[in-house]
Amino acid sequence: MAQTVNMKVQELPYLPPEVWVLVFGYLNTEEKHTARLCCRHFRDLIDHPSLWKDYTAGLSNFPRYTSGFWDTVQCRGVSRATVQHLRPKDWKILSKSLPSLNTIVCVRERRYYKMKYLDNLCEFPNLTSLGVRNATWVGPLLLQCQSPQLAERLTHLNVCNIQMSCEDTVEFINSVSRLVNLEYLLFHQQESEGLERMRPVPSYVFHNLLLSLKKLKHLSWGMKGEPPVPLPDNYFYPLDPENPGEYGGPELISLELVNYTEIILSEYALRGLTSLKSLAVHYRYPWDGIQCNLYSWLNHLQQLESLSIIGGNFLASYTEALPPQVTSLTLRTSICACQMNSIASQLKRVEHLDIDQNRFADSLCKQLPTLFPQLKTLRIRFHREEPKRDLLFLNKLRHLERLELITRQTYILISDKNKTWPSPSLERLIKELRELSRNRFSIMTTMPKRDVFRECDCIWEREETRF
Repeated sequence: MAQTVNMKVQELPYLPPEVWVLVFGYLNTEEKHTARLCCRHFRDLIDHPSLWKDYTAGLSNFPRYTSGFWDTVQCRGVSRATVQHLRPKDWKILSKSLPSLNTIVCVRERRYYKMKYLDNLCEFPNLTSLGVRNATWVGPLLLQCQSPQLAERLTHLNVCNIQMSCEDTVEFINSVSRLVNLEYLLFHQQESEGLERMRPVPSYVFHNLLLSLKKLKHLSWGMKGEPPVPLPDNYFYPLDPENPGEYGGPELISLELVNYTEIILSEYALRGLTSLKSLAVHYRYPWDGIQCNLYSWLNHLQQLESLSIIGGNFLASYTEALPPQVTSLTLRTSICACQMNSIASQLKRVEHLDIDQNRFADSLCKQLPTLFPQLKTLRIRFHREEPKRDLLFLNKLRHLERLELITRQTYILISDKNKTWPSPSLERLIKELRELSRNRFSIMTTMPKRDVFRECDCIWEREETRF
């Protein structure tokens, strides 16, 4: 078989290397590795750094890696890596083999670690992004990051699902406040073992953080924990010590609230964030009989261009307040036809839509070309039934570039008729839609590749099928 492949490769007409690199750019990682085995020429071309600029290497069990492995990874110019269960000597190997790493994410570290675990971070001169996931730490988590060189370099910090006591959380946030060049911060805390109840980060600690991080643009903040009383109205509005009454925090562009419940923040909590362009709210669970704050929030955030609402049950209460400038909309909640009409009348510029198809949504695909004619990307999630022939109406979306048809593993498991996604009937529909559209837009049935740094386990849709 290998001899046959080599003969075919030798018979190929000569093409400039840049053309081959362009062709290989359409392959996924597995396909690149397969093509790489064909011949030495392909191996050299596929190892070109331009084909791996967005690649994240997953590293664990270091004894299995040979010098040839490290040479290949170096040749590809890999700058991002996830690491798992590294020993001190593994860190030393990594810093010597891949000193050019600018992003390191420690994943699946569900065990106790002491401060020295991150001692080698200073040996990565290009490190600007650090992530730590699923761990329990003994001692200050960021002590190593406060060395002058590393503290100045770090611009992105992602800390998710870390077990901390309330006291340790305060100490951690105070440590983050010293990383004055942070532009991106994700912090989703986890309850510590024991009887201590989890609380949101106290207002005075959070204000000190915002006052210190003047360059912060993107904030993803965990809201798990139920305070005895709602957090103060100015929780996201620290006052400038030098200008009384004025906002003193950073000019945030995007804000993400994770594990949010309505009883935590007031209706005035986001009033001062006039620079905000993107808002995402992940509800922990819906609350009946509680006032929805989104109506008030959105009324004061009319400059928003991107809005994502995950969960909750208050759609009708804030539809009229949707900012007209929104071009990217994600609504993962039950939606009826009248609500869709109301949303479309408010939002005339939507180009990117992520929505659920459920038993309350009527013929969603049939309505979309009329409601949102400017759509460029569309993701539809199917929970209770697979697409029907009204899927073909999406051909009328003249500006559509990408269509994603996604389902959940739970649907596959409970379905009596279909054990795979896409099902044979859906594959036939997709083929027919491609013919109608003359392949004008791409059609995907799996989620896009995960951004391992930004999409932590809290928000990553790990139930989605990936066949």
